[in-house]
Amino acid sequence: MSLPLFVAGRGSLDGVAPGSAFVLDGDEGRHAAVRRIRAGERIDVADGAGRVARCVVGRAERDHLRLTVERVTDVEPRLPRLVLVQALAKGGRDEQAVETATELGVDAVVPWQAERSVVRWSGDRADRSRHRWEATAFAAAKQSRRATVPLIEPCTGTAELVARAGPHGPGDEVVLVLHEEAAEPLTRVTIPDAAAVLVVVGPEGGITPGEIDRLTAAGARAVRLGPEVLRASSAGPAALAVLSARLGRW
Repeated sequence: MSLPLFVAGRGSLDGVAPGSAFVLDGDEGRHAAVRRIRAGERIDVADGAGRVARCVVGRAERDHLRLTVERVTDVEPRLPRLVLVQALAKGGRDEQAVETATELGVDAVVPWQAERSVVRWSGDRADRSRHRWEATAFAAAKQSRRATVPLIEPCTGTAELVARAGPHGPGDEVVLVLHEEAAEPLTRVTIPDAAAVLVVVGPEGGITPGEIDRLTAAGARAVRLGPEVLRASSAGPAALAVLSARLGRW
């Protein structure tokens, strides 16, 4: 059986080496207390950025653990990075997509304010909503025992997404837009060497013809998954599963 995993946060394991003392406190320390982790047990502590420390518990307190590090492992980043561009959707379907995509290995998620998105992020609501997505990704990463927690990027609009797909964008990203009327199936699309593959998923009402035209004119490619029309919560994870198999991640 795999060991309990706790995520201490980015930078928390910098400089840690075998033999180092480490204190797991904060929310994760309290969570360890709830799970009744005891002295002498072994646990894994990740920093959410790819570093994992195998530790033995020296002392268990009410809200923290005192640990001794036995070994440290760095998980190499996988290329290309898989990025889900998820349109804001009602009923929590966008958060469901974030959760499942994290379990399936997504590297980053971009919230997209699409034209047909009923949900709108603005002001304080935007901050609260992004924090919810971050919390969802954090919990899903722990559940799936990932050493990395996906980055939730700032919310973007269609104009910014078009610019990212165009010649003045990063240039080393492939942008694939899921669309039910696309002629090219995702299972057959040629994926060139790139730093990242972006999978764009529309809201409940779908991506508008204008958005498709602007994105493909900029350099994105419209692709389809299959004959069925998937929900906003399942289309992205399904595409990520296909890409993970094609890219040799699975």
